[in-house]
Amino acid sequence: MSGAFLPDGRLHLQHGPIDLIIEAFGARAEVEAAYRQAIDRFDDILPTLVRELPMLRRPVGNAHPLLHGPVARRMAEAVWPHRAQYITPMAAVAGAVADEMLQAMLAGRTLDRAYVNDGGDIAIHLAPGHSLRAGIFVQALDGAVTLTHDSPVRGLATSGWGGRSFSLGIADSVTVLAATAAAADAAATVIANAVNADHPAIERRPAVSLDPDSDLGDLPVTVSVGNLPRDVADEALDRGMQEAYRLRQIGLIDSAAISLKGAWRLCHPERSEGSHDVSTGAPLASGDEVLRSAQDDRVAFLRAALGEGEASGDVGLFDFKAFIAGRRTPQLE
Repeated sequence: MSGAFLPDGRLHLQHGPIDLIIEAFGARAEVEAAYRQAIDRFDDILPTLVRELPMLRRPVGNAHPLLHGPVARRMAEAVWPHRAQYITPMAAVAGAVADEMLQAMLAGRTLDRAYVNDGGDIAIHLAPGHSLRAGIFVQALDGAVTLTHDSPVRGLATSGWGGRSFSLGIADSVTVLAATAAAADAAATVIANAVNADHPAIERRPAVSLDPDSDLGDLPVTVSVGNLPRDVADEALDRGMQEAYRLRQIGLIDSAAISLKGAWRLCHPERSEGSHDVSTGAPLASGDEVLRSAQDDRVAFLRAALGEGEASGDVGLFDFKAFIAGRRTPQLE
C-alpha cells in the first residue's frame, strides 16, 4: 500500500488495483481528521474484498448474494436491481470502494464538501450551501452540471469498451449520475452493454481468453470498434438511450451521457449547464437530448471539477506516521 499528497494537496492512496484520489474541504482540523480516517480505513479494503472474490465474480441470480464485507455488500446492493441480465457484483466494485471510503472520511466529521475518485468512479459529499461542478470534457464539447446539496446525485461513474473493465457493448463512454457511486457504476456498465450492434468492424473475443480470472467467463467482450456507418452507430446509441431512460424512469439513475464515434446522447431531467448545440435528429423522450461532436471522436472522461483539476508534477513520498502526528496539509479552499 502506498500514499502521497499530490502537489495541489489532494491525497493519493493506492493498493493493488485500487487507486484513489481524495479531497476534502472545510476547517483544517476537520480535513486533517478526515484524511487520517481515510488512511485508517484504506488498509483493509483490498484484503477484505479478496477473501470474497469467488462470490463476487458469480452472476447475480434470484437469491441475494450472501456477502460479509461492507464493500462487497455495497456491490451486491448496487447490481441487485439489474439481476434480470448477466451481471456480477464486480460491476460496481470501483464505485462501492469510493462510497465506503467517503463514508469513513465523514464519520464524526464536519466537512463542506469531499470526494473520493476511484479511477473515474466518484463518491461525493456536499454540505448544505455547497456545490460541485462535474463535467464531460473533450475537444469541441464541454458539458457541465452543478450538483448541490439538494440534488439527489452523490455518485458518478463511467464505463465503455476502452476502459479499465471489459464491456459487452461498443460505447466509447457512458457516464452516469446516481444516488451513490456504486449505483452509478453498475448502471453505467448496464447501459454501456446495451450500446450495441452487429457489424464486421466490431471485434469481440471471449473475456476468459483475455483474462482467465474475468467474471464474464466466455461472454464475448469488445476489443475493437472500427469505422461504423452512421445508421449502425445511431441504432447502437438508440439501444443505450432506451436502457438509460428505463433506468431513470424507475429511479435507479439521475442522468446519463453516452458517446460513440463522435455522436453524443444525453438522458437527463434538464439540459446540463454548459451544453452546446442540440441536434434535432431522431425524436427522443422528454428531457433527452442529442449532442454531436463532428470534430473529435475520442473517448470522453468524467472529472469532479473541484479546485484546479488534475494535478501535475512529482508526487512526494507520504509519511503516514508523520501525518498522523500532525502533518500540516496545504492550504485548502
